[in-house]
Amino acid sequence: MKTLIVYDSVFGNTKTVAMAMEESMKEIGEASAVHVGKYHQGLLEGVDLLVVGSPTRGFKPTKEVSEFLNMLPAGELAGIKVLAFDTRSDVKKIDNKVLNFMVKHFGYAAEPIGEKLVKKGGTLAKQPEGFIVNDTEGPLRDGEIERAKKWVKI
Repeated sequence: MKTLIVYDSVFGNTKTVAMAMEESMKEIGEASAVHVGKYHQGLLEGVDLLVVGSPTRGFKPTKEVSEFLNMLPAGELAGIKVLAFDTRSDVKKIDNKVLNFMVKHFGYAAEPIGEKLVKKGGTLAKQPEGFIVNDTEGPLRDGEIERAKKWVKI
C-alpha cells in the first residue's frame, strides 16, 4: 500500500502526528508525509491512501490546506481511499460556554477536510478524527501519537 500524508502545522503538533502516521504506515508499505506547501500533483501517482491533516484554526482547516483541497481537480481522487484528521484543543476541559457553543455549531477541521476529499472523488476509509493538543500550542496529550499510529492503519 502506498500512502501519502499531506499536512499543515502551526505549532508543530500536526506535523508530529503526520510523522507518526508516516512511520506507522511504513511498517506495511511505502509512505511519505509532505507539508502542504511542498505538494505537487506527481505525488499522487500510485497512491492508495491519501491522508490530509490540519490544525483547527477558527473552527476550520488552515488556509493552505483549504487551498490545496480546492485546487484538486474534480475526480482527482477516484479510486483512492482517504482519511482526514486535525489537531485540536479539548473544549470539554475548557469551561467556556461561548467556545463550547461555537464548537458545537462550527466543529473542527477534520470534518470539512473529509467532506472535500470525498467531493474530489475519494472514498472515506474511516470517519475524520481529531487528536488532542494540551493548551493552544501543545504538546500533544499523552497517548495521542500512539492513537494516531493505530488510527491511520486501514
